[in-house]
Order: sequence, then structure tokens, then C-alpha cells
Amino acid sequence: MADNHFDLFVIGGGSGGVRAARIASGHGARVGLAEDDRYGGTCVIRGCVPKKLLVYASRFADDFADAAGFGWSVEPPRFSWPDLIAAKDKEIARLEGLYQGTLQNAGVTLFSQRAVLKGSNTIKLEQSGQEVHAEKILIATGGAPYIDPALEGREHVITSDQAFHLSQQPQSIIIVGGGYIAVEFAGIFAGLGTETTIVYRGDKVLRGFDEDLRDALTEAYRAKGIRIMTGHTIPRVEAAAGTKRVHLDNGQVLNADEVMYAIGRVPKVKALGLDKLGIKCGWNGHIVVDEEFRTSVPSIFAVGDVTDKPQLTPVAIRDGHAFASLSPGCCAVGGCGRVFEANCNAGVQPEGVSRRPVLGRSIRLDGQGPRPGSARSNCHPAEGVPSRWFGGCETVARAPRSSPHARARRPVR
Repeated sequence: MADNHFDLFVIGGGSGGVRAARIASGHGARVGLAEDDRYGGTCVIRGCVPKKLLVYASRFADDFADAAGFGWSVEPPRFSWPDLIAAKDKEIARLEGLYQGTLQNAGVTLFSQRAVLKGSNTIKLEQSGQEVHAEKILIATGGAPYIDPALEGREHVITSDQAFHLSQQPQSIIIVGGGYIAVEFAGIFAGLGTETTIVYRGDKVLRGFDEDLRDALTEAYRAKGIRIMTGHTIPRVEAAAGTKRVHLDNGQVLNADEVMYAIGRVPKVKALGLDKLGIKCGWNGHIVVDEEFRTSVPSIFAVGDVTDKPQLTPVAIRDGHAFASLSPGCCAVGGCGRVFEANCNAGVQPEGVSRRPVLGRSIRLDGQGPRPGSARSNCHPAEGVPSRWFGGCETVARAPRSSPHARARRPVR
């Protein structure tokens, strides 16, 4: 077979793309994968894993305060933001190497450059100018933080992407948004000693969660000194004299070292070539797919955050695995022995807020909102397929080596 021809070509090296590529290659397909950033995707590089490392760091302040009540004499603790970020970066680099090595060991051909669609079976690699051909193409480019284009002064704000790479810890921060990303980062920064304010347009944070949980978290956060301002929007942000000035809709002005937006995420489909091929997109730019992950172009498929599914790592992993293991009549790689249930949209997926207090809920995967009760999924792999392959994050976060818990392997969402 020619070097530029594949059975399956995956655009995107995140959770869904990596799983699909690895499983398809294991079924005997010739698989190529292009990633223009870092291998591992949102969860590993700028999501669940680094966030949880920062969450762990932020919890030590409470532990130090509690220790005296249990007979411990603790020297006044000192925290170094640069040391934390350096340790985080080292761990993320280690995990990225594992993802890249896993793909290579599975026989997947990697292209570390941006790929765009040129035809229903053709991909162009932009850096090299090379064109490759594939019987099937899988789009798994993920999502990106959203900032309202109408926001005046949007160049002065950051998102979660930049928050992981701040060179210095801000003394004060305003976090805009009321979802779990906003709430988690508020807890992180406050736990590390940053004066933290949440500004949210709704009447209460964590929309969609149980009302008692929302109230309990709000009370706990305010007790920790986190300021929560609801019912406000922000028309303008200014930068002046080394600080950021946030103008609220009621005319009030807030000042902070940093302003972080966490109001949602959108699919990464810009300049991918979807419009040229007539690939149908939905209300927020997501790629519309059927229950077999097929787009409006029969040879092109999509999984993960680029579709209108819950933006959670286990969902992307599950869909990537299911895509690569569909029945012989519709398998992306031309037929395979193991069969997953084609339609798993009726199941539920646990979702959590990694903060103190820790919150969790089960969400429906059929688009009908939260589902009370058990978080156990109703979707099951076919007989003979190990259940550990079906959903769940295969990445582990490891504490820095200087920690007494350095060898602890903690599962992440």
C-alpha cells in the first residue's frame, strides 16, 4: 500500500481520536493521525489532569490549618506558584509522551502538523503540503474556550488555557461564568491565596445541578471568602496601570490582576474545510453526526467535543472506541470481529466538580438533561469486549516526586 494511503485517518490527537486510532489499528487497519498541538487533547494537556494537580495543591492550605487541631506543629507554610506550574508541566510532558508512545506502539502513523479536509477521502497536511488519502476520515479536533466576540476588550482576558501557564500567581482574579470550570478554578485560586470573585449572569452557579448542592457550594465558597456576584453581565474590560477593570452591566467597576472567562466551550472546526465539502454543522458550529458517528459526507465521521455530545472525556473515549468497533456492515475500517452496541445514547454519565465540597451528578447522554439516581451507565460493550475499555479516562495523574504520595495513581475524569 502506498505510504500516503490509509484505511482510516484521524484528525486530532485527543481522547476520542487516540482511542479510535489505537483500536482501529488493533483491528488490522492502516491508520494515520495528525495533531497540530500536543498529544493527549484537552483532558491531558489543558483540562482534567493539570486542573486536578492544581486542585490537590490548593487543598493543602486547609490541611495545614487543620493539622494543629490534631497535635501537629506546622511551620508557617510557603507556597510557590512557579514551582507548582513547573511540576505540573513536567507531569503533563510525561503523560503526553505516554500517549504518543501508545499510538506508535499500536502501529499508528503520526503527523505532528495541522491537517485539513481537501476532499471526501483526501487530507492535506499544511506544514509539509503533503496530501494523504483514506477510505474513512475521523474528525476529533475537540473544543476550545469561548469568549463573546461582542465583549469590548476581550484581548485583556484569559481562559482556562492560559490560566495553566501564568508565570506568576495573580493576587486577585475575576472569573466570569457559573459552570463547573468556573467554579473549580475559583476554588483553586482561592485555595492558593488569590482574592477571588465569580461573576455570573444567572441567579445561581452550577445550573443543572441539584438545588441543594448549588446552595451548599455557594454557602461554602462564601465562607471561604470567595465573592459570588450573580445576575450580572460584562460589556467591557479595560487594562490600566497594571490591572484589569471590569465594567458590569449596572455600572459597577471591579479591579483585578486577571480576568478569566469560563462561559463555555465551542467545537474547533475553524478552517477545517467543512463548508467546502458541505458537511452539515449545528447550532453552535458542532458537526452533526448520526448514531454511527457519520457526517453528511458518508466517508467522514466525527467524535468527541466537536460533536453535540456532552463535553466529557469518558464520552469521547467511549465514542471513539465504539466508532472503531462498529459492526461489519458499518465499521469504519471495513469490518471487525468485536461489536459494540451502535446506539449508546440512552445511558448516563457521571460528572463531578473537583473542589471542596466535591459535587457530582449523573447526566443523560440522550440530550435530555440531568438524570437523578444511579450514575451507572446503561450502555454495555458486546460480549467478549473488556468493560474497562468502555468509557472512563485511561490517564492517571501523578503527584510531584517530592510528595510522600508521589506513587499514588489517581483516576481522572
